[in-house]
Amino acid sequence: MRRLPLPLLLLVALHAPCAAGASLAQVVQEFDHDSHADLRAVVVLRDGAVVAERYYNGQVQNGLHDMRSAGKSVTALLVGAAVARGQLATTGTVGQYWPEVAGSPAGQVVLDDLLAMRSGLAAFDEDAASPGNEDKLDEAPDPTAFVRGVPAAMAPGTVYRYNSLGSYIAGRMVESASGVDLDTFAGSVLFAPLGITRWQWGRDVDGHAKGQGNLSLRPRDMAAIGQLVLDEGVTNGRRVIAASWLKAALAPRVAIGETDRYADHYGYFWYGKNYDVAGENVKVSFASGNGGNKIYVIPARHMVVAVASSAYGKPHGQRRSEDILKALLAAD
Repeated sequence: MRRLPLPLLLLVALHAPCAAGASLAQVVQEFDHDSHADLRAVVVLRDGAVVAERYYNGQVQNGLHDMRSAGKSVTALLVGAAVARGQLATTGTVGQYWPEVAGSPAGQVVLDDLLAMRSGLAAFDEDAASPGNEDKLDEAPDPTAFVRGVPAAMAPGTVYRYNSLGSYIAGRMVESASGVDLDTFAGSVLFAPLGITRWQWGRDVDGHAKGQGNLSLRPRDMAAIGQLVLDEGVTNGRRVIAASWLKAALAPRVAIGETDRYADHYGYFWYGKNYDVAGENVKVSFASGNGGNKIYVIPARHMVVAVASSAYGKPHGQRRSEDILKALLAAD
């Protein structure tokens, strides 16, 4: 990925004037008039360069933004980095790499199933009564003991159940296998190569970065992560994430279209959806977080779209982000 041009505070159009560029700029400007005052930023890259960028409702370019569960997709990249270093294997079990939970139902789950939300554990974020529900995990005075105590609900690898417990476990596995904190590992193997120097990562009561989310980045840095994925793991000529890992992470492992209106399938903490754009089938892979936080990767358009939104817990956030994507694809 080429180094991004010098920052501007609002709209950036860096290429020579063209109809497509103007249209993209107009699309992001139109959302100045959105009825909800919780959209924060839209950054659009083509071939690694910013072609449209806008900030809303007090967000500034260098301000950090909590992208919530889109952080799960970053955790997937970190798992891939650990796999490339021989520290993890997708065929290994949780307990193999995190000995403190060995012998528990969680400890018996294979990493491949964990990454695809098919752990079989009794963890479902849409059910407040679920033993492994995200809120219960956040409130646990001893997160490790909490993980050990979550029972199995079904055979691993059989049923997709969206939950934050699995990505929290994946983060702890990276820590245990690498011997360093998750955000320290991220800073070394992912953020530094991308030129990301500022971030905040929410921590549990024991001080472990939450692999399930609460990672705050600049919107441009959200886009930089998407560009790395688009460029098959290479930035500035340097291999950061194995291309084979990204292929595996983005592969359609579980069909979820019947239960998720915004996605067709799920991979390794990454989503995928095909859009019909004027008769053209456009494949989009994306990271997704509560409130409409998105990192969209669109290979056919050589494009990345990052959306930062604070509509946490509000359904309009997800709708609006997809509306932004659709409008950009239609205008391009």
